[in-house]
Formats: sequence, C-alpha cells, structure tokens
Amino acid sequence: MKLRRRRQCIPSCSSLRRVDEDEIYWRHKKGDEELELSHYSSHTHVISQLGRYSIIGCLVAANAMVGPRTWIGGLFNRLSNRNDNKFLDYPLSPLQQRRLMRLQERLQVPFDETRPDHQESLRALWNLAFPGVVLKGMISEQWKDMGWQGANPSTDFRGCGFVSLENLLFFARTYPKSFHRLLFKQGGKRAAWEYPFAVAGINITFMLIQMLDLYSGKPRCLPGVNFVRLLGEDEEAFDVLYCIAFELMDAQWLAMHASYMEFNEVVRVTRTQLERELSLEDVYRVQDLPAYNLLYQ
Repeated sequence: MKLRRRRQCIPSCSSLRRVDEDEIYWRHKKGDEELELSHYSSHTHVISQLGRYSIIGCLVAANAMVGPRTWIGGLFNRLSNRNDNKFLDYPLSPLQQRRLMRLQERLQVPFDETRPDHQESLRALWNLAFPGVVLKGMISEQWKDMGWQGANPSTDFRGCGFVSLENLLFFARTYPKSFHRLLFKQGGKRAAWEYPFAVAGINITFMLIQMLDLYSGKPRCLPGVNFVRLLGEDEEAFDVLYCIAFELMDAQWLAMHASYMEFNEVVRVTRTQLERELSLEDVYRVQDLPAYNLLYQ
C-alpha cells in the first residue's frame, strides 16, 4: 500500500527519552529481558526523513502515564504552563472564535452510558471495527477485542469524555484502512505485549487537548495558536489531527522498538514531533502537516 503524498517530516525524538516512576516500576518487573524487534520499513522511512524542516515552538514534554495500576489512571496530571507570553494577545477572527468555542464545548461533554445517543455511538464504533460481528451487549467481554480495559468500555471514558469516542468514530469513518491497520496491529514486527487500541485512543485525545492548550479560553503556545488558524480553515481539524497523531504514535512505536511499558515515552515523543510540525511556517491546513502522509483512506 503506497503513501498518498510525498512530503518529508521531522525526525523522531528518541534521544529525548525519559523514564518516569511507573516505567521504572515496569523495568524492575521486567528485569533484564529485552524484546528484539525490527523496524517497520515504510513508517520508519517517513520518520527518518523528517529532519529537513526548521523547528520552532514550545516544547512542553507530556507523558501519557502508563503504569502497573491502569493504562490511563496516571495520565491526567496537569502540566505546569511554560507558554511564551508573546502568544497571549493574538487576535481571533469571528470564524476562528466560533469554531474554537464549539470545540471547547465538545470537551465538556462527559460520556454517559445511560444516554441512548451515547450508547448508539459506542455501538456504531463496534460495527465499524468489526462489521458482521454481532455485539452481545453493551457490557461484554467482546469489548476487550477492541482494546478496552474491561467488559464495560464506558468506564474508560471517565478521564476524557465523549469527545474521545467522537475521535475514534471519525477515524473509523474517514480513514478506515488506517483505523483497521492499527486496530489489528497489521504491518511491522510487533512487541509481544502490544498497546490496547481503544484506550490508546483515549490517551491520544487527552494528549492533544493538553498540547493545544484547549482548556484555556485561548491557546497560549505556538502549536496551539497555529492550530486555531488551521481550525479556521477546517472545522474538522481537531479530528483529522487526532487521526494523524494515532498513526504517528504507531509509527513511533515501531521505530522505537517499543513495548507496553514504554507507551508513555512513545506518546511523549509523538507529542514533541507534532508540536514541531505545528510550528512549521508552511502549514496552512492540517493536511499540510508532514505526518499526514502516514494516513491511508
């Protein structure tokens, strides 16, 4: 399968690796065992070509904390703001302001398993993921096949709300080949202990919210400022960026020879790379991001 466009991107930042307390825990449990993996050639080639772009921006490190207790239990630590004041007073056009407000309103909607429309959205995600496979119930061991932590996926939405389900649905509907390739871990030599797809998706949603400073009234770092401009060009920019981030995370996973206990580091490196791409001067649409090359229709 060929990449849809040929653009070069920024190199992966594996030199920025940092081990947090949870990762130390897992490394202690793991002992001296090492997993031998090979590069996934097509994605690694894209990542290796990223280095020809100039780099600007706020490089705020963000770890999706993955530990012994739960995949997302330690994720939601608020980062201290390290934003440059010179970006605080940029003007918003009326269109940018309306779209930013609508996106921020989406972030405030919790997932409610008692709401019929939320149940229907979750059921729609199942049908897109496993067409032709009958779901036995909203609480079922089948959900684990999609990468939820337990038989009731609604419990995994507590940290990020309904928007994370909307992101997964958008991914499945807009880029079905990419969605299924990541869901079923197709391509490349994989770790013996892979990341669970659905919960990884929730981590990515929250990572983007933090990276773009969307909890503020107006983003205050350069990637966030530039994202608002992209949002003015395309109201689906956040959802498309989510799909790009998911593909980029998986490509980094393969390029870094990562396994489950290193997922937090992969997300951190993915965030750093996206921050850099959002700071490029020639990005006018979200589709101009170099990592957009990774997506398949």
